[in-house]
Amino acid sequence: MTSPKRRRVYLMRHGSVTYFDGEGRPHIPELVPLNEQGRTQATAAGKVFALANVHFDRVIVSGLPRTVETAARVLTETGQQIEIENWPELEEIRGGKLASISDGDLAEAFTGAFEGVVAEHKQFLGGETIGQLIDRIYPGIERLRAEQAWDTVLLVLHGGVNRAILSYALTGQRMFLGNMAQTAGCINALDVGDHAKDWVVRMV
Repeated sequence: MTSPKRRRVYLMRHGSVTYFDGEGRPHIPELVPLNEQGRTQATAAGKVFALANVHFDRVIVSGLPRTVETAARVLTETGQQIEIENWPELEEIRGGKLASISDGDLAEAFTGAFEGVVAEHKQFLGGETIGQLIDRIYPGIERLRAEQAWDTVLLVLHGGVNRAILSYALTGQRMFLGNMAQTAGCINALDVGDHAKDWVVRMV
């Protein structure tokens, strides 16, 4: 028997951001940039890849500023001149309006989508459901797998999106495991083969 040939997916979460201003008012989540800590995290991740002599064939982000900046800082450290691809279908799970959620329901609306095995009807902050998140992420991942002109890819995405990808890789089925830690700037390593369920999670 011979081992199946697999390709490597490095899956990062963007660096730290500040979602609220000094008075507790939310920033527009689609526009928020990395904060100082997030920039440090992104640079540190890049140094890790550089020390390991990792070469990326492709770099894919959701297109939101925090993912683009994280990827750019990684590439600065690895010294690669490579196009950063924006795949908007891989944006973070979309919340509703905070003002429409009562104070008593706010904690559940925020954390309920990230606890245990999460039902697909569960909404994040009164907005998108877990099922809707999965519906737009899975086709993008399958499209990436179908494209053969890469061996090592870097995905810089979001906490909820990463959980959806890792959940599929771990279980081989449509599932969302909410309790997996995805700290800002973290690095996951997954190997993927040609068969639909041929995933190996090497590192979280």
